[in-house]
Amino acid sequence: MSPLPEQLRFGSEAFGGSAKPLKLAFVTGQLDSLKAYKDSTVAMMRAAERHGHEVFALESHTLGWRHLEDGLSSVFAEAIHLRTRPDDHDWYREIGREWLPLKGFDAVLMRRDPPFDFEYLAATWLLERAEAEGVRVVNKPKALRDHSEKLAIAEFGHLIPPTLVASDMQRIQSFIDQQRDIILKPLDGMGGQGIFRIHRNDANRNSIVETLSQLGKRTIMAQKYLNEISQGDKRILLIGGKVVPFCLARIPKAGETRGNLSAGGTGVAQELSQRDREIAETLAPILMQRGLVLVGIDVIGDYLTEINVTSPTCMVEIRQQTGFDVAGACITALEHLCEEKI
Repeated sequence: MSPLPEQLRFGSEAFGGSAKPLKLAFVTGQLDSLKAYKDSTVAMMRAAERHGHEVFALESHTLGWRHLEDGLSSVFAEAIHLRTRPDDHDWYREIGREWLPLKGFDAVLMRRDPPFDFEYLAATWLLERAEAEGVRVVNKPKALRDHSEKLAIAEFGHLIPPTLVASDMQRIQSFIDQQRDIILKPLDGMGGQGIFRIHRNDANRNSIVETLSQLGKRTIMAQKYLNEISQGDKRILLIGGKVVPFCLARIPKAGETRGNLSAGGTGVAQELSQRDREIAETLAPILMQRGLVLVGIDVIGDYLTEINVTSPTCMVEIRQQTGFDVAGACITALEHLCEEKI
């Protein structure tokens, strides 16, 4: 996959649609659990309709595969045909529902939220089988499996803060002694869940290490604490190999270490700094080449801390505060990709 051409409009202006209407399927969790006032998947569904495309939801638990006696195989799901509405409390109307093969869609977008558990893994296997049948899947299932949202930063050591990934409690304790003030987090967490800040003299230090590492049986991540978190944990979006010019700085509430919006952080949209852009432009073409069309990287101060590929968010907040139509840019990128041969 090549980055989008520069002449493609990429901003808050109206986006041109593709030459033909597309049938776009969004793989989600429970559809009724989506919070339309802030959900990026809903924003992309609405943008797809503005571009003249048909929108379907595939709840991930309905994905399956079958092989028949005639030798035909197919990945299928229960497809819910939608029409979106502007009311965030009643945001869609179901206009049809049937079991369909995925190869009947122009593109399938994997938008199920973490955790990356066995069911998520099984969904990537099924979607990879769909790819073999000619289905365009975004993000690429293999790339989803290959890029742990916490551990993928290891490839870009020159951009990240001092970091340790280990299960051995002695090594973790030594890292705490060396760095003096750290963040400790599980590799499979989301939304700030399970994240602790530990000072070298913290009275609860041993207990936290024992609990998170399950007494040395579970691999976790430790990172040097960055004081710049007070200015926000910046979510920067990469779309089709290009960098969205605005980020959402998620600023922790008073007395809190985590900037995650789900942990009470405040989202403030702002233009990218020179360092933000340097980091983002380093990653964007590399990740796009691997089939990661939509990525959300996290930057604190001058450092890359995470690479989010499963279901990146913050599109709604950026558009509300800057006018930049991130969801529309995603659909434009998808239109471009659908013009390419797989």
